[in-house]
Amino acid sequence: MAEYDLNTEDGRREALRRMLTIREFDTTAGEYFADGEIPGFVHLYIGEEAVAVGACAALESDDYIASTHRGHGHCIAKGLNPKLMMAELFGKRDGYCNGKGGSMHIADVDSGMLGANGIVGAGPPLATGAALTIDYQSRNQVALGFLGDGAVAQGQTHEAINMASTWNLPVIYLVENNQYGEATPVGKQHNVGNLSDTAQAYDIPGVTVDGMDVIAINEAVTEARKRARAGDGPTLIEANTYRYRGHYEGDEQPYRDEDEIERWKEQDAIKSFKDRLIERDELTEDELEEMRTEVEETIADAVEYAQDADLPAPEEAYDDMFGESVPEIEQFANRPRADGGITDGDSQ
Repeated sequence: MAEYDLNTEDGRREALRRMLTIREFDTTAGEYFADGEIPGFVHLYIGEEAVAVGACAALESDDYIASTHRGHGHCIAKGLNPKLMMAELFGKRDGYCNGKGGSMHIADVDSGMLGANGIVGAGPPLATGAALTIDYQSRNQVALGFLGDGAVAQGQTHEAINMASTWNLPVIYLVENNQYGEATPVGKQHNVGNLSDTAQAYDIPGVTVDGMDVIAINEAVTEARKRARAGDGPTLIEANTYRYRGHYEGDEQPYRDEDEIERWKEQDAIKSFKDRLIERDELTEDELEEMRTEVEETIADAVEYAQDADLPAPEEAYDDMFGESVPEIEQFANRPRADGGITDGDSQ
């Protein structure tokens, strides 16, 4: 069964908690990246929280998701542990990928999270492959592939959707249209009114919903999951949303102005959802503050855990690369390197 059902009061409160957790996690990650403690690139999900939470709340706990380069929100919405996520961002051995993946490559197959990755449009093929496995083994699951508006123009996205629609695979494609593909406005990327219109090419349903409304997202994905499990094939959902931060941390954002950002912030998904719960007497202001405090403590604990965790040893660099031992790699990995430099026989 689903981890949190938005048709119940407890489920709605849990959805709000996860949205708050995503925002606090990414706000904190941005701060530590700016301080130089987190290596690599960081792409924050701030502003888009309703999409991940609404979608994952509609899934069963054993369903699969495939993510994007902006995947922290998907991970938390699917139930991954913020401590292990933060350790991964800090490059520590205790991270989900032993510190080797970093921000863009968190994965935990046991949780149904098939991986974030830096390849634009890679989510649909991964989700389609998972759906093919589900169909072949007659399992009662679905796969959901997240992708951005820029990924809708990628060839592998269309190849994956074409295959899934032809074979009626149990998969959902969820486009997070945050209005920009890096720095290019969506209207300059695509020649359609709604990105969901592209579903017509595959004779599958295409739905556009308010990506700042967690309930609207949840209802759309719930319906798509029912369709997939009934053997009726894929659905393409477009969620209109917005990222409050740049494409990556450090992005100077010359392509948009503060007025535009502020207009979208007026529709903030967390604020509107918590207001809805308070109006329905499902949450009080005191309970909200208590929830916020708990979330802040959770993320603070995650940072402390990550800072205290060990870095992986240099000799672990080749671990987990192959399913079976590769003699050439073993020989290279075990070669003595007294000064840490290139030894005789090493390739340049």
